[in-house]
Amino acid sequence: MKILITGIHGFVGSNLVEYLKKENVIYGIDIVAQKKDGVVKTFSWDDIDADIVPEIDAIIHLAGKAHDTKNKSAADVYFKVNTGLTQKIFDYFLVSGASKFVFFSTAKAAADKVEGILTEDIIPNPVGPYGESKIKAEEYILCKERPINKHIYIFRPCMIHGPGNKGNLNLLYSVVRRGIPWPLGAFENKRTFTSIENMCFAVNGVLTKNIPSGIYNMGDDEALSTNELIEEICKSLGKKVRIWRFPKCLMTSIAKIGGWLHLPLNPDRMQKLTENYVASNEKIKIALGITKMPIDAKIGLQKTLESFK
Repeated sequence: MKILITGIHGFVGSNLVEYLKKENVIYGIDIVAQKKDGVVKTFSWDDIDADIVPEIDAIIHLAGKAHDTKNKSAADVYFKVNTGLTQKIFDYFLVSGASKFVFFSTAKAAADKVEGILTEDIIPNPVGPYGESKIKAEEYILCKERPINKHIYIFRPCMIHGPGNKGNLNLLYSVVRRGIPWPLGAFENKRTFTSIENMCFAVNGVLTKNIPSGIYNMGDDEALSTNELIEEICKSLGKKVRIWRFPKCLMTSIAKIGGWLHLPLNPDRMQKLTENYVASNEKIKIALGITKMPIDAKIGLQKTLESFK
């Protein structure tokens, strides 16, 4: 299969190339059309307009503006990248010979906060330009008329992690590695994570099997708490678990001060580390004909932690 992947140099793109390159021919699109191992050729976005991209069988659209936890990005940047580039590549898909289009949206396009378990039939209610720009991209894809032989898959993953990961998990790892006690132990939460191996498995599944078009949540089978993450990090580092359970109100006040002073612990980051955000992956498992994802949540996490070393 000939596959075109946008955002080829990013974290997910790099892992997908490694996963798919043995049995497929991979082309890429990125801001900089530089050479990448496993990719036949990487094109720029202008090359789409020039009509020089070769015929392909499938498109995986990863390119986008990630959520800025420091809230320094202007709202129009999210819509220009997350919505605008999606419209551009989807229009190209409709006139190309490709039969499958995989769009990486986000769970935050469906809901900023979750009460209970997030499923695909929720009425989307994103908060902030990141989720709002992604849902606009979803709406564009779903509303455009397309031939019956063209299939679309919108993935809404919870936080993806794996080798090359950059984000809040790295911050948490750094805190524990330095021997700093975890002060948010009083927050008992559960949230869904997505191991990159499970993500790649699902993408390969929709590309190679007869899967119905639609929206699919993406995540590991088991939800983990932040305290469990701390325990797994300590296990990876061979350190004693040090979790402090300060009053929630105290830590919330400290996070607010951190937001004013632009410190690592700010309200948005604390919410991500302590919120309940559990998503169901039953729909994608049923579509793929499996009862369990190939990688256990904690095993996937340990692989990510090992890569940090």
